[in-house]
Formats: sequence, structure tokens, C-alpha cells
Amino acid sequence: MSALLAVVLVVQFRTRAYRPGVYWLAVALISVVGTLISDNLTDNMGVPLGTSTTVFAIVLAVVFVVWYRRERTLSIHHIDSTGRESFYWLAVLFTFALGTAAGDLVSERMNLGYWLSAVLFALAIAAVAVAHFALGLDAVWSFWIAYVLTRPLGASIGDYLSQPTGDGGLGLGTVITSALFLAVILGLVVYLGVTRKDVTEKDVIEPGRAARHTA
Repeated sequence: MSALLAVVLVVQFRTRAYRPGVYWLAVALISVVGTLISDNLTDNMGVPLGTSTTVFAIVLAVVFVVWYRRERTLSIHHIDSTGRESFYWLAVLFTFALGTAAGDLVSERMNLGYWLSAVLFALAIAAVAVAHFALGLDAVWSFWIAYVLTRPLGASIGDYLSQPTGDGGLGLGTVITSALFLAVILGLVVYLGVTRKDVTEKDVIEPGRAARHTA
């Protein structure tokens, strides 16, 4: 998966403008790699979830600090250079790793079950939205906090759909669940590619190396 991600990232870095198919394929692959890093540390190397969650949080914080000190912005609307894009993908990788570890930690400690865990993380994302739109929480930090929370939310929904009924799931299995998620992702990417609703004016008119990422 890491090798496949590397190939797609090479294509993404060489793409001089935002292309939904390439970009979202990179996002999907980096989410898998980030999840596998976290799961391998826990399942194969015996690293406690509390430890991995703390380490990933620290590493992500370091990425943000270095990124901001060098570029003076963490906004995804201004990823218009190779350096900024490198920081962006590094941050995305560790948001998924952190989200996986933190989600598993919450699920194990609180023993909520799959669908209650999904509700909990959905409410957390809603709280971030309220903090942003009603209380003025900075847009950049609102985005990145919500981005971390999407990983455990998606994992909880996926586990609820795929796991056996005896374990609190719907018993659809991983193949059917993966196919459902893939169909939704492909549908959304095609929709964005046709409607271009995720393309800002800057993506269209900026000369030279166009900004690649939009909200």
C-alpha cells in the first residue's frame, strides 16, 4: 500500500492543478497507510494505544509547527508549492494514524459499541462546526480537528456495517462494506469532477503553479 501511495503521490505532485480523481485517490491510499501504521504498532508490535495516540499527536503537532514556521500558514487554500504540499500530505498521513489510534483508544476504554462510537464522533465533528460558525473558532484549526475526527467516525461506521451481529455489527462483511464505501467515494469524486463545486476561483485564475486543494 505504501508503494502504491508513493506512485500516486508522484503523479499528484506532478499535477499542476487540482484533479479530483488523482487527489482523492491519494487521500484514500494515505488513509489506508496511516491506519495500517497505527494497527501494526498495536496488533503486531504490542504498542499500547495510549502510547501510540500520544506519539502520533506529538508528531502531528511538530509537523504543524514546522509547517507554520516555514510557510506562515496552515490553510489548505494556499497549498501552491511543492514544500507546502509535502507538509500537507505528511499532516494528512499522521491525522489518519492519530485518528485510528485515538478512535480505538476511545472505543476500548469506553466500550460503547460501534454505532454509539460513530454517534459520539459525529457529535464531536458537529461541536467543531458549532464552535467555528457560532463561536468563531479559527477556520484552519476547525478543519484539521474535524479531519482527525473523520477517521474514527468512518472506522466506527465501517465496523458497524461489517462486523458480525454477535459482536454488535450488521454482519455485511468487509467485502460488501468496502464495495459500498468505494461506490460512495467514486460517486462523490465523479460528482465533484463534473460540477467542480470544490474548485475555488483561485484554482482557475492563479497563474503558474495552481493551488491544488480546496475546502
